[in-house]
Amino acid sequence: MLPHAKDVESVGEAMQLAEVQGRSLWADARTRFFRNKAAVFGLILLVCVAIFAIFGGFFTQYERDVVDFSLMGANAYKGVPSFETGHYFGTDASGRDLYARIVQGTAISIMVGVVGATVAVIVGTLYGATAGYFGGRVDGIMMRTVDVLMSIPFMFVLILMLVIFGRSMFMLFLGIGLISWLDMARIARGQTLTIKNKEFVEVAHAIGVHPLKIILRHIVPNLLGIVAVYATLLVPQLIIFESFISFLGLGVQEPNTSLGALLSEGASNMFNGTIWQLQFPLIAFVFTIFAFFFVGDGLRDALDPKDR
Repeated sequence: MLPHAKDVESVGEAMQLAEVQGRSLWADARTRFFRNKAAVFGLILLVCVAIFAIFGGFFTQYERDVVDFSLMGANAYKGVPSFETGHYFGTDASGRDLYARIVQGTAISIMVGVVGATVAVIVGTLYGATAGYFGGRVDGIMMRTVDVLMSIPFMFVLILMLVIFGRSMFMLFLGIGLISWLDMARIARGQTLTIKNKEFVEVAHAIGVHPLKIILRHIVPNLLGIVAVYATLLVPQLIIFESFISFLGLGVQEPNTSLGALLSEGASNMFNGTIWQLQFPLIAFVFTIFAFFFVGDGLRDALDPKDR
């Protein structure tokens, strides 16, 4: 006996429903992410930028700190981009290959953003989860401390640190790390206030599990979604922040460089007939920032439970 058409449709709907219910949170988020064309474009662009920063140095004929004295000063306009000379992006005001320096600048800018975001996620998540879990007076003291720190003009503090202790990569990482974890702490604390009232946390507390273990094994893993989104959106903000510091001349120092330092140098020479010194670093900067923002927005949409 052949099955009725309605029965076939019911079976098909039931199978689709079972398939949806059987997907995990991360599998569902991955599906939603790859349906977002802007996020996929951002991911592809981000991979291309990362490949350029890691392997781009193998395709240059010049070292980033080798100076061509015939293209310095008043003769800088002669260092135009050319594949014949091997200066794909031209040369800078000091006669150095701009392509090689953009490769290094992109790598350092991404490293500053990723390291700063990693520090912010680790410190901010643990701090905020601890404050939210214990609550009461502990929460009040910890979060008022965050409020006080957020009221301090950290740009002035960072500049002061770099002037007093020296302009090094370590001090730059340390200064950016002091700023970036505060917002993450407030986000983690707000999420923890909701999670700590869940049944699995109350059961763990009732059977005598140590509070530190509850925070690390039950609360922090449930914060990974919002943490991943915030970290992805924080990276471009830190890259912009580092670029601003380097634009002022207080960031990465010679012979190293960053996109902010290259933009500063290009802007100071753009009226000397050497527009490429600003054009190519700006393109690399915009591509990097937009790639991270597109991926971050895609993750936020994919992991937002209100859209599911």
